[in-house]
Amino acid sequence: MRLMKRTLIAMSLLAAASVIAQTLPDRKDVVSWKLLAQVELVKVKDRFQPQFASGVAALDAKEVKVQGFMMPLEMGDKQSHFILSATPVDCAFCMPGGPESLVEVKTRKPMTYGMEPIVLTGKLAVLKDDPTGVFYRLTDAVPAK
Repeated sequence: MRLMKRTLIAMSLLAAASVIAQTLPDRKDVVSWKLLAQVELVKVKDRFQPQFASGVAALDAKEVKVQGFMMPLEMGDKQSHFILSATPVDCAFCMPGGPESLVEVKTRKPMTYGMEPIVLTGKLAVLKDDPTGVFYRLTDAVPAK
């Protein structure tokens, strides 16, 4: 029994290490995370709001492609509402980055959860005052070709 537990732990650690080692391939046809990171928080009255660079603001309500790692928000193998992250998730209870490195995704059809990077096409909303603190939301998303 102990050997089985140790084997399962070792396999889990190896799987986690391989995910952490993953990086996104450079692609010219997707919105870069470097561009999405061009945002700063500015104090407006008694709270902070994101102020987006002009290149980011120009993406609002546009059809775009983004790539990243799926971070489920629901239980199950199929996901239709999840977070797309610039980096792989290495802790089930930790956010992999700040709001500039995450996109909330709502898909047309549920997608199978996986740890490999994915590329999606959808309508991007650049959110200036979202109560959840999200900066970006991709709706009507589908796997890109």
